[in-house]
Amino acid sequence: MDRNDVRRAWDEVAETYAARRNPDGSDADLVDDLLATLPDSPTVLDVGCGDGARTLANLPAGAVGLDFSRRGLELAAETVPDARLVQGDMTALPVADSSVDGITAYHAVFHVPRARHPDVYREFARVLRPGGVALLTLPSGDFETVRRGWMGGSMFFSSPGRRATLDQLAAAGFDEIRTETADDPLGSATEFAFARL
Repeated sequence: MDRNDVRRAWDEVAETYAARRNPDGSDADLVDDLLATLPDSPTVLDVGCGDGARTLANLPAGAVGLDFSRRGLELAAETVPDARLVQGDMTALPVADSSVDGITAYHAVFHVPRARHPDVYREFARVLRPGGVALLTLPSGDFETVRRGWMGGSMFFSSPGRRATLDQLAAAGFDEIRTETADDPLGSATEFAFARL
């Protein structure tokens, strides 16, 4: 799937994905852990915000939700009407250098081809202020596949694996990385990384 195919795929499954997610789960609690590490009244960028219910709705006023899918952003506008929403590509964030204190990227980066993951992490480092923290899903396996029938559609997933992802974060300038396992919205245990510049 190319990038336009991925965007169209998300437009097609956005409502189904929002409806099937469990609103509870310990991965949402990690947002509080992130906020505890940031300055008062931080600016947080939620990359791959989707409908906004999982992370964007739990971020402070002034948070920015970014998604590739126009339909996801339409749902986010209903869920989090006061959020600033931007359609964009995480490999080239439409965000100024050193302009955000934190980033959330839940279940997002693995929809980008793994060869482009270093670009994503360099973009995260570019837009974060010094000392900023990114909270992101840490994929466990090395894979690149299209899952047919996923949420009633087809979806692209890609990852170089856990160790390669940690190495790519370090290469992008993140020098303090810790991980934590939590339950994800579809009921699976998932590892997350807190990566500080």
